[in-house]
Amino acid sequence: MRLLLLTGLFLTAILFPVTAQVKTIAVSPSQTDPQIQSIHGEHTAYIDQAVPPVNKLLLMIVGTGAAANHNIPFCSFAASMGYHVVCIDYKNTVITTVCSNSKDSACFNEFRQEIILGEPASPLVEVDSANSIYHRVYALLLYLSRKFPEQGWQQYTKGKSIEWPRIIVAGHSQGAGHAAYLGKKFPVDRVLIFAGPQDFLVQFNKPAGWVFQKGVTSPSKYFAFLHFQDPFDFKKQLAGCMALMQSVKADTVFVQPLRPVIRSGHILVTNIETTNAHESMLQPVFKQAWARLLAVNQGQ
Repeated sequence: MRLLLLTGLFLTAILFPVTAQVKTIAVSPSQTDPQIQSIHGEHTAYIDQAVPPVNKLLLMIVGTGAAANHNIPFCSFAASMGYHVVCIDYKNTVITTVCSNSKDSACFNEFRQEIILGEPASPLVEVDSANSIYHRVYALLLYLSRKFPEQGWQQYTKGKSIEWPRIIVAGHSQGAGHAAYLGKKFPVDRVLIFAGPQDFLVQFNKPAGWVFQKGVTSPSKYFAFLHFQDPFDFKKQLAGCMALMQSVKADTVFVQPLRPVIRSGHILVTNIETTNAHESMLQPVFKQAWARLLAVNQGQ
């Protein structure tokens, strides 16, 4: 299997363009706003000015304990497709599953509300408005607009607001839930969920209440990529995805590495042999699946 994966990585390099033209921009959070603290390190942004821009932004939110540069292959690939890409450093030091066994049905909602919006809602985390995901994204986009006016970052803000309809929000693990929650609160172009969400209330035997609530982004714009053997429980993740998509039947498509996704569907699923199922869908051998997720609604 190790030989197979190495062969797969070699073939991937042949089948897909090299992302050598992608420029990576590292930005200290405090450079964007002195009130913003660095948790793990720098924010990262990616752009490839050698390809035609699609004039959409991919916001990638990493999982628990990960630094902003954790998913470089996926972010670089998106940039090579013409997307502006940002990945933020944020306070992700408390694992989402801290709410799993809670008897408080609002635990997950409060957890995400505080981290994303900086509202004092959860006793489990402490995030003020300046250090919220929302403000970190807004401040980073303003910084990039000022620092690199020729790159087009200014189209993703308007006044004191973020231009959400131009933004694809993606996330892995804890970040997957944050991405889905943002889709509930703001009218984003699309939501991409990798290995999540983990918002399942064991005491109630169902996903968290916020997952079922009506949001401003259409359920048809939610997409996911999961692994059957994910240690955070594929069945619980699938239940959360189905609730977000308001689907009574799982719209799943089985995908394999280095093979095109030949059928449309909202939930991509793999069962690739790996020692890290939770992060497997972000391996470069799934670039064809990434291309499918990123090209939705673009006629590609």
